[in-house]
Amino acid sequence: MPSSSRTSAVASTDHNTGATDSLDLPAWALVSDKRRAHIARVTALLDQWAGELALDADEARAWHDAGRWHDALRDAGEEELRRWARRPEAGLDGRADDMPLEMLHGPACAARLAAEGERRGDLLDAIRWHTVGHAGWERVGRALFMADYLEPGRRFSPADRAFLAGHVATDFDGVLRQVVRQRLDWSLREGKALFPETVAFWNALQ
Repeated sequence: MPSSSRTSAVASTDHNTGATDSLDLPAWALVSDKRRAHIARVTALLDQWAGELALDADEARAWHDAGRWHDALRDAGEEELRRWARRPEAGLDGRADDMPLEMLHGPACAARLAAEGERRGDLLDAIRWHTVGHAGWERVGRALFMADYLEPGRRFSPADRAFLAGHVATDFDGVLRQVVRQRLDWSLREGKALFPETVAFWNALQ
């Protein structure tokens, strides 16, 4: 049985309104209480932007689902992550064993959702690449990338990130470029390797 700090399922949400009064994670999700709180904040931010942008019901639903599902396997073990990341639905083209562990939960989650019948390709791409970005993303992937970074629970640069979050509805592309630039700057300062997907994403925004 899961411990109280790691759960595999939570109560359902209203699929018609997309309200975030509760999170509807898959039964196989593995998330700590801290991770679940992060997921809730990301989903709430996406719901807020969807309302401000007056998205149609289908796109708003995709944004909501991207938020609540993106980290569903974030706290899964390495064996399970690599097993799902090796599947064709993960989209890694045989690179699963070479990828660092912290990148695998997106592709693994996308593979598991696809195996269970999810067919919205733009949503699966958003979840698959949310840690690194992707040049071929539709708007849902770009929104998830921003929300994951700008959600208010993160402790660094709270005022700057709140300012950016407040301008997504009026300057979506401008805020996106700023978020990608800040993440690239951090990686370079910390001496981190740049994933080719991230570099291609940045180049596609120019």
